[in-house]
Amino acid sequence: MDVLHGHRVGDPYRVLEDAASPATRAWLAEQDTLWREHNARLPLRERFLDRLAELSAIGMISPPVWRGDRRFHVSQSAGQEHPVLHRDDVPVIDPMRLDPSGLTTLDDWQPDPTGRLLAYQVSSRGDERADLYVLDADTGQVVEGPIRGCRYSPVAWLPGGDAFFYTRFHQGVYLHHLGASVGEDVPVLTRGALSYGVQIDAAGRWLVISAGASTGNDLWLADLTAAPAGRPELRAVQEGVRARSAAAVAGDGRVYILTDLNAPRRRLCVADPGRPQEWRELVPEDPEAVLGAFTVLDGSRLLLSRIRHAISEIGVHDAFTGERTGTVPLPGNGSVGSLSSRPEGGHEAWFTYTDAVTPPAVWRYDAKHETTTLWAQAPGRVPLPAVESRQLTYRSADGTRVRMVVVAQPGEGPRPTILTGYGGFGIPLMPGYAADSLAWVEAGGVLAVANLRGGGEEGEGWHRDGMLERKQNVFDDFIAAAEELVAGGWTTPEQLAVWGESNGGLLVGAALTQRPDLFAAAVCAAPLLDMARYERFGLGPTWTGEYGSAADAEQLGWLLSYSPYHRVRPGTRYPATLFTVSAADTRVDPMHARKMCAAMQWATSGAASGAASGERPVLLRHEPDVGHGARAVSRSIGLAADALAFLAAHTGSDPAGLAGDTDGVDPAAGAQLGRAAAQVVADRPLRQEQ
Repeated sequence: MDVLHGHRVGDPYRVLEDAASPATRAWLAEQDTLWREHNARLPLRERFLDRLAELSAIGMISPPVWRGDRRFHVSQSAGQEHPVLHRDDVPVIDPMRLDPSGLTTLDDWQPDPTGRLLAYQVSSRGDERADLYVLDADTGQVVEGPIRGCRYSPVAWLPGGDAFFYTRFHQGVYLHHLGASVGEDVPVLTRGALSYGVQIDAAGRWLVISAGASTGNDLWLADLTAAPAGRPELRAVQEGVRARSAAAVAGDGRVYILTDLNAPRRRLCVADPGRPQEWRELVPEDPEAVLGAFTVLDGSRLLLSRIRHAISEIGVHDAFTGERTGTVPLPGNGSVGSLSSRPEGGHEAWFTYTDAVTPPAVWRYDAKHETTTLWAQAPGRVPLPAVESRQLTYRSADGTRVRMVVVAQPGEGPRPTILTGYGGFGIPLMPGYAADSLAWVEAGGVLAVANLRGGGEEGEGWHRDGMLERKQNVFDDFIAAAEELVAGGWTTPEQLAVWGESNGGLLVGAALTQRPDLFAAAVCAAPLLDMARYERFGLGPTWTGEYGSAADAEQLGWLLSYSPYHRVRPGTRYPATLFTVSAADTRVDPMHARKMCAAMQWATSGAASGAASGERPVLLRHEPDVGHGARAVSRSIGLAADALAFLAAHTGSDPAGLAGDTDGVDPAAGAQLGRAAAQVVADRPLRQEQ
């Protein structure tokens, strides 16, 4: 028992914080036995496993990154464990060739201005603290590296390809010359920020550096022709304000600044590089849509992507007046990502598109002809069933209107349902293709995705209404979504499950401890659960701006008011709960799930074996050698199959409801129909997300 700022804080399972202790190892061995015995009895596990393998065969493809006439892209075909990086359709980096075990991932990459040299980052066994190398793409030889500790570092090449800027996690921006030792790298900016960004314009003249904190970021611009690259003269674009801004110098010679300063849904400003603090608003804030990526095309055309109530759109604007002149035609109402164009300019732009019934693909916009055409599909083709998607609006506990997407096959009456959400770090949940959700809907289930406060679906104001002292709003939104599903006849409490990962795992933990009567089952993946000690582990110290700190008396009160680990009560009939963790997770320490699992097992029955074998078991699935982020496809399929089979078994799903074949499904529909789901934007340390 700790006494913190006058609060008596219990922690009966602190011994489980040490993964290497004999007590923890013995406990994990027992949990592994319990999980394997339970998993072996799940009737749908093998059928989900087979179907997920089929649905995952669609693969993926990314938009092109151009360097002159050379084109880089990432794709993944059926049977490939990891995406492969190509140059002009020739594989240049295949993680499976680097490591046949499948435990190495390609985390980031950036070609030099000529497309000959390629900076790339790889990490192994889930560590995510990547090593940076430089590859000669012509010869396939590694010519530089490793530079260690580059967690998703941006790389900005100097003209000529003999040096580049990069960032070291939580340390700063450095300049590295090819052939020099890492010890000779020049620190360009080091100031103890949580995150750093760096980029150079296509002409190689203007350097942009950002340094982020939990409340915003500072931003500088430097003319690389005016001073040595290792000692750039940084001019402030934004400094010392509570706002997040990003800047880029376009081919028209102006600085474009995307900012939420005085605009929670963001606005776009411009400035003269010689006077970067003298902004002029170009495109004002839209009161109902969140401004996202932008790119400038020839003919003074400016493309701006927006999220309007969790649906993407791309507007065409005049680059000098900001006036909206048109709209980029999209295939449907879904998600747009990776809006890009050629660095040297042109009339073309590329972007990805997916929605609840469309697999991801790359599309090309031609500004000359104002047309959108399919540029490349994901390489796989899978027959898929038709599903229906609709957006509902409901009211949370305080009357706030919240949106939720519900996906199901045609039909009526309550059905087993999975409710999911995220609600944190300003990250929006957007429609997208994912095999696990489609497999669930195909089996007769319902998928519901709630766009909770704390996320980015409605801008920074929406985010701030779900952080720090307002974090309970997120849980209220989620619980209200569950109540709406029951009231609307979609499901019943005996058929309703919740699923969330990372910050979404905290969401699930809060929901099942605050309203255990409302849910039959839960999957709580890589969660934060002990909010009194979260900042002592993993990347926890970087998240105090989102949650608060136990070192502050008032903020500790916020944290303890909802901390799931501290709300477990004996005798409560909790939902059947599966905690899933990865031993090598360097973002969210698995200790959270270990402690919560032990607490719930004891509260449920007083002994782990009883809690694991009862009507509503509490179990832990512990996986070694992988981490929080990317993993091999087979690992992802295995985890999803286990989770879906667990939820199906504890929500009353009828095994006969799972389609055993695809008779009657048009194979050509694989190009048009897809998964019903929502996909969290990839977690990136740039914003200190989980």
